[in-house]
Amino acid sequence: MPNHLTLVHSLLLFSTAFIAGSLNAVAGGGSFITFPTLIFTGISPITANATNNTALWIAAMASAGAYRHNLNIPKRELLILCITSLIGGGIGSVILLYTSADMFKQLLPYLLLSATLIFTFSEPLKIWLQFQSQKSSESPPLLILVIAQLAISIYGGFFGAGLGILMLATLSFLGIKNIHTMNAFKSFLGSCINGIAIFPFMFAGLIAWHQAILMAVGGSLGGYLCAHYARKLDPRFVRIFVIVVGFSMTTYFFIRG
Repeated sequence: MPNHLTLVHSLLLFSTAFIAGSLNAVAGGGSFITFPTLIFTGISPITANATNNTALWIAAMASAGAYRHNLNIPKRELLILCITSLIGGGIGSVILLYTSADMFKQLLPYLLLSATLIFTFSEPLKIWLQFQSQKSSESPPLLILVIAQLAISIYGGFFGAGLGILMLATLSFLGIKNIHTMNAFKSFLGSCINGIAIFPFMFAGLIAWHQAILMAVGGSLGGYLCAHYARKLDPRFVRIFVIVVGFSMTTYFFIRG
């Protein structure tokens, strides 16, 4: 890991985080830009993953706070899934700590591919999930939802790209129909997963703090300043842009590996 940031790297990290924050305000997928940028600036993949997680968590806290009034779901389910998210995020981050650098480099293209595919097919997935939840008059047992959220949280603590889309599956089967409530729940649980993962990363010295803070500021500004204008864009074009970037990064890391 570089001991200091050059001016060029600082501008690159800040600008890509700014763009990622804008993308996340509309369609998500900002990690497809910020994570590879950290690697391009000389950060090792595992440190880049931990740093990206930290930067996105700081930026996401603002959106989680903005949605706090929409968390109108039963407190029992909220508390259980919150605890599940904290446990899963902690497990996933510890697994990352015990993953060798060579192993993570070999897994990286497949992790990016899985996240890109999840993002690409997220709309059909959401439609199918809504259809299933409407077709069934009963919600699935809470135990099944807890197991699903635990698996998603472990993935989020380990890597995290595509995390929000996966959590929508859990929320759909909870019977939540209001999009603002879903976004509030997703943001809250995501902040639990990414937030708890920071502690193992921090104690292991994996976080590049200068890069993380710089990207957190850029991502927060991008999400705040560009959200109004970004929402005027056709979401289909934004999604296509993110998908192209995702597959491009995946192809690059497969070739590089």
